[in-house]
Amino acid sequence: MENIKKLYGSRELLYLLTWRDIRVRYKQSAMGLLWALLMPLLIVGAGALVRIAAAKWSNTEVTPEDMASVMIRAVVWAFFISAIRFGTNSLLANSTLVTKIAFPKEVFPIAAVLSSLFDFAVAAAVIVIALLIIGVTPSIQALWMIPLLLVMSMQAIGLTLLLSASNLFYRDIKYLVEVFLTYAIFFTPVLYPVSMMGDWKNIILLNPIAPLLEAMSDCVVYDATPDPFWTLYSTVAACLFFFVGYSIFKKLEADFAESI
Repeated sequence: MENIKKLYGSRELLYLLTWRDIRVRYKQSAMGLLWALLMPLLIVGAGALVRIAAAKWSNTEVTPEDMASVMIRAVVWAFFISAIRFGTNSLLANSTLVTKIAFPKEVFPIAAVLSSLFDFAVAAAVIVIALLIIGVTPSIQALWMIPLLLVMSMQAIGLTLLLSASNLFYRDIKYLVEVFLTYAIFFTPVLYPVSMMGDWKNIILLNPIAPLLEAMSDCVVYDATPDPFWTLYSTVAACLFFFVGYSIFKKLEADFAESI
């Protein structure tokens, strides 16, 4: 609790670091805000190909709801992998500040997650317009996106706290993370709904991200409430990720300066 109080006392610094990450990311890129759309668009394109191929194989049609589901899953998954990618390297990217100034160092990975949330907001605004164009109008159930995003953000923060600290001591962690993120999409219902997996459905849902993606798709596209069991499962996993990641981060924090 003492560490949480110190982190709360550094909330202005967290805000400044988040805003700095956002400005630097877009100011130094030729595409600007379009970078926030690039990854979701690539995932949507891949998902569309998977849906079209599955429709032809089963002699069915691709509905607007199918495409809307892919869009929702793509933009959320893009947020998650961006948060993990930037968060893992956040301490090394700010090595000068880590070694010279005394403050809670967890603000760096948390700021990386929050700046990725800004990217998500930009992409989500475009996705909403696309949903309206194809004839899918979200209902009041779409408000479930807020708590579901909070749960996913907690999962991302917990993982980035652990990975960013580990990356200081073992520099190949960031390469392992890149490999993992590349192949994780095949074991996560991003390009497909879990209903396509048949008997493998429950195994896929053991991935703590999977129930959140399913719930977001259901509440926005199909006007349904999230499954209470699997949503609780993801929430418990998020709390566990945060507790373990934060505990290990604070335990290793004293040795950060020597490892940079």
